Amino acid sequence: MAQFDVYKNNNPRTNKKVPYLIDVQSDVLKHLNTRVVVPLSRDKKIFNGLIKELLVNDEKVYLITSQIGTALVNELNEKVCSLDNQKEDIKNSIDFLIYGF
Repeated sequence: MAQFDVYKNNNPRTNKKVPYLIDVQSDVLKHLNTRVVVPLSRDKKIFNGLIKELLVNDEKVYLITSQIGTALVNELNEKVCSLDNQKEDIKNSIDFLIYGF
Protein backbone atom coordinates (compact mmCIF):
# COMPACT_ATOMS: atom_id res chain seq x y z
CA MET A 1 0.00 0.00 0.00
CA ALA A 2 1.52 3.26 -1.15
CA GLN A 3 0.60 6.84 -1.84
CA PHE A 4 -1.07 7.22 -5.28
CA ASP A 5 -2.07 3.55 -5.50
CA VAL A 6 -5.53 3.07 -7.02
CA TYR A 7 -7.93 0.50 -5.57
CA LYS A 8 -11.16 -0.98 -6.81
CA ASN A 9 -14.13 0.39 -4.88
CA ASN A 10 -15.84 -2.69 -3.43
CA ASN A 11 -18.75 -0.79 -1.86
CA PRO A 12 -21.88 -1.97 -3.73
CA ARG A 13 -23.70 1.28 -2.86
CA THR A 14 -21.14 3.51 -4.58
CA ASN A 15 -18.98 1.47 -6.96
CA LYS A 16 -21.23 1.99 -9.99
CA LYS A 17 -20.60 5.75 -9.92
CA VAL A 18 -17.15 5.56 -8.31
CA PRO A 19 -15.28 2.44 -9.48
CA TYR A 20 -11.94 3.44 -7.95
CA LEU A 21 -10.39 5.13 -4.92
CA ILE A 22 -6.91 6.63 -4.93
CA ASP A 23 -4.78 6.60 -1.78
CA VAL A 24 -3.34 10.10 -1.28
CA GLN A 25 -2.01 9.65 2.27
CA SER A 26 1.70 10.02 2.93
CA ASP A 27 3.54 6.73 3.34
CA VAL A 28 5.07 8.18 6.54
CA LEU A 29 1.69 7.45 8.19
CA LYS A 30 1.46 3.83 7.04
CA HIS A 31 1.00 2.60 10.63
CA LEU A 32 -2.56 4.02 10.76
CA ASN A 33 -5.48 1.67 10.07
CA THR A 34 -7.09 4.23 7.75
CA ARG A 35 -5.98 5.89 4.52
CA VAL A 36 -7.03 9.22 3.04
CA VAL A 37 -8.61 8.54 -0.35
CA VAL A 38 -10.16 10.48 -3.19
CA PRO A 39 -12.87 8.93 -5.38
CA LEU A 40 -12.25 8.37 -9.08
CA SER A 41 -15.33 8.49 -11.29
CA ARG A 42 -15.84 7.64 -14.95
CA ASP A 43 -18.47 10.39 -15.25
CA LYS A 44 -17.49 13.93 -14.35
CA LYS A 45 -21.07 15.16 -14.80
CA ILE A 46 -22.35 13.47 -11.64
CA PHE A 47 -20.26 15.65 -9.34
CA ASN A 48 -20.09 19.39 -8.83
CA GLY A 49 -16.86 20.89 -7.62
CA LEU A 50 -13.17 20.34 -8.09
CA ILE A 51 -12.51 17.67 -10.75
CA LYS A 52 -9.25 16.61 -12.42
CA GLU A 53 -8.99 14.22 -15.36
CA LEU A 54 -6.53 11.30 -14.89
CA LEU A 55 -5.75 8.02 -16.63
CA VAL A 56 -6.16 4.62 -14.98
CA ASN A 57 -4.85 1.90 -17.30
CA ASP A 58 -5.60 4.09 -20.35
CA GLU A 59 -9.15 4.76 -19.09
CA LYS A 60 -10.20 8.37 -18.50
CA VAL A 61 -11.40 8.91 -14.93
CA TYR A 62 -12.02 11.99 -12.84
CA LEU A 63 -10.45 12.79 -9.49
CA ILE A 64 -13.30 14.15 -7.37
CA THR A 65 -11.12 16.06 -4.91
CA SER A 66 -14.04 17.73 -3.16
CA GLN A 67 -15.17 14.25 -2.01
CA ILE A 68 -11.90 13.45 -0.17
CA GLY A 69 -12.37 11.09 2.76
CA THR A 70 -10.98 8.05 4.56
CA ALA A 71 -11.18 4.30 4.11
CA LEU A 72 -10.12 1.47 6.38
CA VAL A 73 -6.96 -0.25 5.19
CA ASN A 74 -8.76 -3.61 5.00
CA GLU A 75 -11.29 -2.08 2.56
CA LEU A 76 -8.52 -1.31 0.07
CA ASN A 77 -7.61 -4.81 -0.98
CA GLU A 78 -7.72 -4.90 -4.79
CA LYS A 79 -4.98 -2.67 -6.19
CA VAL A 80 -5.56 -1.66 -9.81
CA CYS A 81 -2.45 0.43 -10.52
CA SER A 82 -0.34 3.33 -9.30
CA LEU A 83 -0.79 6.90 -10.48
CA ASP A 84 2.59 8.01 -9.15
CA ASN A 85 3.36 9.26 -12.66
CA GLN A 86 0.44 11.73 -12.30
CA LYS A 87 1.20 12.76 -8.71
CA GLU A 88 1.84 16.44 -9.49
CA ASP A 89 -1.67 16.85 -10.93
CA ILE A 90 -3.13 15.03 -7.92
CA LYS A 91 -1.18 17.08 -5.39
CA ASN A 92 -2.05 20.33 -7.18
CA SER A 93 -5.74 19.42 -7.03
CA ILE A 94 -5.53 18.76 -3.28
CA ASP A 95 -3.58 21.99 -2.73
CA PHE A 96 -6.28 23.90 -4.60
CA LEU A 97 -8.97 22.30 -2.43
CA ILE A 98 -7.20 23.28 0.79
CA TYR A 99 -5.41 26.52 -0.07
CA GLY A 100 -7.35 27.85 -3.08
CA PHE A 101 -4.32 28.06 -5.37
